[in-house]
Amino acid sequence: MGSGKSTLGRALSQRCDVDFIDLDDYIEARAGKKIREIFAEEGEAAFRDLERRMLLEVSEKDNVLVACGGGTPCFGDNMSLMNSRGITVLLQTSHQRLFERLKRGRHKRPLIASLTDEQLDVFIDEQLEKRMPHYSKSAEIFDSTLLEDENQIEEKCNAFIKRFNLPRKTETTNQ
Repeated sequence: MGSGKSTLGRALSQRCDVDFIDLDDYIEARAGKKIREIFAEEGEAAFRDLERRMLLEVSEKDNVLVACGGGTPCFGDNMSLMNSRGITVLLQTSHQRLFERLKRGRHKRPLIASLTDEQLDVFIDEQLEKRMPHYSKSAEIFDSTLLEDENQIEEKCNAFIKRFNLPRKTETTNQ
């Protein structure tokens, strides 16, 4: 949460010949309800089962960048599945930057909306400590600390494209 998965993924899909899929958005579209509703009505186990099925579905697609939810790699053998289907990339961001991003956008995130700044700071530490053993199984690590404006996003996109050899979109001209 707050690492820049959606920001970087959307920006890359605009520049590259790849589609971007935000797994949470994909789940909501397929389920016809918000993730928070699935959790409330059916519980976490049902959500994780649905998430796994949707992860399998998107992993069959070609030329896609998939941003999974922060908990996705931590359940079942999801991380092994992701590693077997493509290149997994951990977007690594400084604690301070995560704090700033989450503080700024916490009203959009039910899990942290009611937290004080101090509680948010602790939440970040706890989540990273709990999830890092799973995240560390990613094939690659990419620094996503600087994604705060268009220039930084452009620089990070160029670095990502170069590092992972993504195919750039070709310009088509009308004749």
